[in-house]
Amino acid sequence: MNHVSSVIDGLRQSSPGQTEFYQAVEEVLEVLAPVLDADPRYQNEGVIERLLEPERQILFRVAWVDDEGTVRVNKGYRVQFNSALGPYKGGLRFHPSVNGGIIKFLGFEQIFKNALTGLPLGGGKGGSDFNPKGRSQGEVMRFCQAFMTALYRHIGATIDVPAGDIGVGHREIGYLYGQYRRLSGRFEGVLTGKSPGWGGSLGRKEATGYGCVYFAENMLAERGETLKGKRCLVSGAGNVALYTMEKLVELGARPITCSDSSGTLIHPAGLDVPLLKTIKEQTRAALATYLDTHKEATFIPVADYPDGGSPVWRQDGDIAFPCATQNELNGADAETLLANGVACVCEGANMPCTREAVSLFLRAGILYGPGKAANAGGVAVSQLEMQQNAAMARWSVEQVDDTLRAIMRGIHQSASQTALEFDAPGNLVLGANIAGFRRVADAMIDQGVF
Repeated sequence: MNHVSSVIDGLRQSSPGQTEFYQAVEEVLEVLAPVLDADPRYQNEGVIERLLEPERQILFRVAWVDDEGTVRVNKGYRVQFNSALGPYKGGLRFHPSVNGGIIKFLGFEQIFKNALTGLPLGGGKGGSDFNPKGRSQGEVMRFCQAFMTALYRHIGATIDVPAGDIGVGHREIGYLYGQYRRLSGRFEGVLTGKSPGWGGSLGRKEATGYGCVYFAENMLAERGETLKGKRCLVSGAGNVALYTMEKLVELGARPITCSDSSGTLIHPAGLDVPLLKTIKEQTRAALATYLDTHKEATFIPVADYPDGGSPVWRQDGDIAFPCATQNELNGADAETLLANGVACVCEGANMPCTREAVSLFLRAGILYGPGKAANAGGVAVSQLEMQQNAAMARWSVEQVDDTLRAIMRGIHQSASQTALEFDAPGNLVLGANIAGFRRVADAMIDQGVF
């Protein structure tokens, strides 16, 4: 651990002010002591030091014109973190909170998430502090075109394949891809999450949420349980949350909460997921409009949150699915969930639980699925989209979903078996981190220092 501690100290000095990045790094490195002791190559060949430094960081200006003719300027990022296993792969996030530290944390997590899928994918991430909410279609299009004009020379179907993330859905992917084609003259699988009508994979939109539920299903199965009848606390109301809820209903569970930036919706009888999808994906109305149809439900505006904490984690439930954003579930929330009898937490978002919350879950011995394992379904189906694009083929939604389910089963088995190997049964944080690390580290050693 002395080696790991010195590496983390050096990182804080060389990359100041990147809190989320430190958190992600510490979570990985602090469980690696057993594997570092077992195989000295990982220390002798500088694997950790190389893993912590991106192969390339691209920071660029995005200048665009709004509907009033005013020139706007945003920051653009792409961190190409590690390509030992394949082309860089990771989403683009458009949100005001985006900064260099957040993109690095997401890119670092992506390395291990992609490795756990068993697919040939490296890790990367990108985005901008641009906020598409409240912007017209024309403004979103012009921003995306400006963003891609700066980025296109750094990406390619066998180099770096971005996808969507928060703030980047079918619409944004379409504008980004159109500009890439315009500039490059190539029709290739350089972006995933495309519309199924022109190169996208069926099932990609649903993949992260569905995969998260499949991962929870595998965790429960180890204890002889199923999802049927389980009350589920879900945060978020974007793609991940919506399709987590959809699959939960399909498998007999009952999602009773969801949330967005305006507040939290609670419906103890079970949320009407088709209505929620209409509200969020078609009419783009406020979440509170759900009450127009279901007056027995409750909506709590953000301004009325008790003690500033999300009401999602204060409800009685069996399983929690944090699907909104990083560090949304803190230690106090974890204590409340445990006191209320929640016996499983499965992360749909990237690092949604603080380190204190994770420690409490592990000490309590409940089922806990870390995001780098539980939410890998999205990137897995992105790679299936890359396969289809390369072969100029189209898979059925059943083929995609069956493959996704098998991949999530494999991720769980890999993490669970690795935890057993290192005398930590049930600790999927340790299992996932070591399993992902070994696959990447072995590839780096095989390929020599670069």
